[in-house]
Amino acid sequence: MSTEVDQGAAKRVITALAALLLTALTTTGTAWAADGGTPSPPSPGQRIANALRTSPVYVDEAYADAVPPSRQRQLADRIRRTGLPIKVVLTPLTKGDAFDGDSDLLAGTVRDRLPQRRDLVLITSDGDFSDSLQGYEWPGDTHQARRAVAAAGFLDEMRDAGLADLTAKAVEFVAEGKGDKRYAEAMSDLGGSTRPTQSGSGAAGSGSGSGMTGWWLFIAVPALALTALATRAALLRSRRPSPAVPHVVFATARAADEARVRRRAEAEVLALGEATQAAEVAATPGLQQALDAYAAAGTILDRARGLPDLAGALALAHEGRDALTGSPGLPLCFFNPLHGRAALRTGWRPLGRRDRLDVAVCRECADALRNRRAPEVLPDTDEDGRRVPYFEVPAGRSAWAASGYGSLMSPSAGLARAR
Repeated sequence: MSTEVDQGAAKRVITALAALLLTALTTTGTAWAADGGTPSPPSPGQRIANALRTSPVYVDEAYADAVPPSRQRQLADRIRRTGLPIKVVLTPLTKGDAFDGDSDLLAGTVRDRLPQRRDLVLITSDGDFSDSLQGYEWPGDTHQARRAVAAAGFLDEMRDAGLADLTAKAVEFVAEGKGDKRYAEAMSDLGGSTRPTQSGSGAAGSGSGSGMTGWWLFIAVPALALTALATRAALLRSRRPSPAVPHVVFATARAADEARVRRRAEAEVLALGEATQAAEVAATPGLQQALDAYAAAGTILDRARGLPDLAGALALAHEGRDALTGSPGLPLCFFNPLHGRAALRTGWRPLGRRDRLDVAVCRECADALRNRRAPEVLPDTDEDGRRVPYFEVPAGRSAWAASGYGSLMSPSAGLARAR
């Protein structure tokens, strides 16, 4: 009898130990391989989540100089004083890495691996610009985190600030809980600095940024964007007079550094070239299209006159990569391709028009349209030397107006049409 009791107690002890071991493995994210119980390292997402359990700030070693340990501790102390569930993740994002260079994927991955994620505000690196940030919030938008973080990046005082100062300002704005207001103020300041011109018989808004009020809902669009697909070819060669409505106030904070965008475009075009060289002809039906896009992107880079052309090189690189994979995704954001790859397609109709255009937009621009605000638009220069939305340039002389950087037709087709 005593032997049976001892055996039962031993089984209970073993069962309890096994449960504790399983819990420990689940908590730390350590997986055990089948070959003799050798632990495998946690995934990058799990490693970040593990670090966030002890500190609200995670900084990859690649950013250690920009945000040294002393600044990390200051940020952590500031976050704790807010009493909010704010986490910061600063890590390089590049195409092909564990998060495919996508800050949305990084944020979702980290959130899924945090043990308590009911309420979370996450500030992460930006997949497009290494010195910019993205804000996320779950389950709702109580602290207006996305716009609070964006507003911090638009401030004049942050233009030359380091990553640590930018992150601190983003935390400050999130804690304040007035992200929408801060964003509107920052955009209004941008409007004052860009001095929109007058158009046609209507004023474009004053240099003080008064055009950033809610009554200007949408921005002008060329004849290309207002026609049905069946009649677009004939109208591509026409030019619509400037509308008697205020022009958009151009947001230039993220795109002002032309040299940085050029470096990004050169890197993406180079990566496309390397991918085409490594591709197998028989297994890659889209190889010729990718090669054509690569050649066109290189030509555009060589003769680029400004941000619209550099954005075009990026769009061509995206087109080439999609051709290689054989599974085309959404193109770059229609309103501002420097925002990165679009997240969804949506109908867009300018004020006073019946026609709707199906365009691919990033989440930020989609939010602007949904909230009846003008999205940020990439500017170009028209024949009169005025700064206008890039798609107001006659499509016959602009491949980017013709293609919408991939929303209206492929960038390659836009180049052929504009020749």
